Amino acid sequence: MSRHDVLKGRLLVATPNLGDPNFERTVVLVLEHGAEGALGVVLNRPSDLDLAEPLPEWARAAAHPSVVFIGGPVAPGAAVCLARLGRHGQAEGWEPMIGPVGTLDLDSDPDRAISRLDEIRVFAGYAGWGPGQVEGEIADGGWFVVDADPADALSPAPEKLWTVVLRRQRGTLALFAAYPADPSLN
Repeated sequence: MSRHDVLKGRLLVATPNLGDPNFERTVVLVLEHGAEGALGVVLNRPSDLDLAEPLPEWARAAAHPSVVFIGGPVAPGAAVCLARLGRHGQAEGWEPMIGPVGTLDLDSDPDRAISRLDEIRVFAGYAGWGPGQVEGEIADGGWFVVDADPADALSPAPEKLWTVVLRRQRGTLALFAAYPADPSLN
């Protein structure tokens, strides 16, 4: 992958040989990518914490399951929000990412923003890479880079997302969807 390839808005899907337990079978939506590094959120790691506990004012817009997701190991106290725009157009604090899905500033007025949104998902923490780090991990075979579908970001079945994303790929990449969680049991 060259230095000029931009990953923003694409998915990083952990390969079976990634070797980092923090990212085993994860699907990461890349939110930022440039010379300074990359930043994304893990889309398929729900926590047990109901969104209403830390953010009651936003809970009524939560996508199912309505819990806080573990966005990654960096800054676990930081909140990142993804939101799907409704048919009423632009919402205050919303920035486009993939189709109708974008990031939402949680400092926005919930009453004004929610009326223009279909649903939101909040992530505690994020995944981050320094300059050249994610490119190195991709070159070493740690990540598959695939196009994101807007439905991925707020999937109602996050536990199946790794398999779903791989299954829709073309060619041999789709075969990885059947890769067992523990190959020794195969």
